[in-house]
Amino acid sequence: MLDISPVLLISSAVIFLLVLARLNSCLYKPLFKHMEDRDAKIASDLADAKTKGADVDDMLQEAKSIIAKAKSEAAAIREKATSEAKEVADSKLAEAKDQLETKYNDFVSAIADEKTTLKSSLTASMPLFQESLKAKINSI
Repeated sequence: MLDISPVLLISSAVIFLLVLARLNSCLYKPLFKHMEDRDAKIASDLADAKTKGADVDDMLQEAKSIIAKAKSEAAAIREKATSEAKEVADSKLAEAKDQLETKYNDFVSAIADEKTTLKSSLTASMPLFQESLKAKINSI
């Protein structure tokens, strides 16, 4: 049958317990400690990520509000510049119209003066034309 030696059985049990104790102290405790430290580090990193994520969201909102404010200021500046340019253009256009009107009036008065001068010169030369006309008619 089976021969079971109690000395061998006890010595195997003692060696097993010693190996188990040695493995526990050299392998399992450091491994468990490392796993617990890693879990703690992951938890703290997650907490940091959440707070930093909230900070990023706040910064993003702040950036959006700054951009919106800058856009509205740019639109106001653009509107102001457009209105000022329109005013300047309108004033230059009005000034040009006034100058053109003045030149036109001067031209009309000069034409009227020339008309009266021409009319007076023609009326003054009328007897001479009549005489030359009579002479031509008589020569025919």
